[in-house]
Amino acid sequence: MRNLLITIQFDGTAYHGWQVQENAVTVQQTLQDALEKICGSRDNIVGCSRTDSGVHANMYCCNMRTEAKTECSKIVSALNALLPDDIAALDCKKVDYDFHSRYDCKSKEYVYQIWNSANKNPFLQKYALQYKYPLDEKMLDAQAKQYIGTYDYKAFCSAGSSVESTVRTVKNACVERNGDLVTFRVEADGFLYNMVRIMVGTLLDISSGKIEKDTIPEIIASCDRNRAGITAKPHGLFLNKINY
Repeated sequence: MRNLLITIQFDGTAYHGWQVQENAVTVQQTLQDALEKICGSRDNIVGCSRTDSGVHANMYCCNMRTEAKTECSKIVSALNALLPDDIAALDCKKVDYDFHSRYDCKSKEYVYQIWNSANKNPFLQKYALQYKYPLDEKMLDAQAKQYIGTYDYKAFCSAGSSVESTVRTVKNACVERNGDLVTFRVEADGFLYNMVRIMVGTLLDISSGKIEKDTIPEIIASCDRNRAGITAKPHGLFLNKINY
């Protein structure tokens, strides 16, 4: 019995997130179907994170315990032959039997892309939120830095979450601009349900004046979801990097 760490990337547009659901196509189900053909058995796949419908991943890790003897390099090539074009296998390697792709993760990095222009970009319609109004990326970067720290982020968690604790440590947060593309980048030891999307929505509401500047610490301390901003749409969000 081997424990394999498989790294993939995917365009989440056509999927209802990672986790298997009834009557919905998910990334986990699609990957599991392909691995069953390769390994000859339907082994359970453990993902590093849940992702919402329409969210993408530049790097996504999962592990699978299997008795299959197929070489790791052949698993990668076979996956890329079997998977649809919106999912790609990047790597497969043997890890310790007790390794868990979610619980052994030290931190995750997400990026959220905003196309800051009055004109549409046909190449980013599925991968960036179009925001027509001016954004001051330097001001927003200073606001984003206020997310950094170990706090109770209940104000940045959508209803429906069943986690025992809403305390998380945000290690880094910043806003960058490259032409008309504005990117919010955040790294933490874990994220709550819709946390990044609410962080982005709060920054956009600060930019529009709906939320006052320099009030993010107050919003965090309030633990009140109504104090934070909107939940930004999912298609601009990417799980970018997993650190073990």
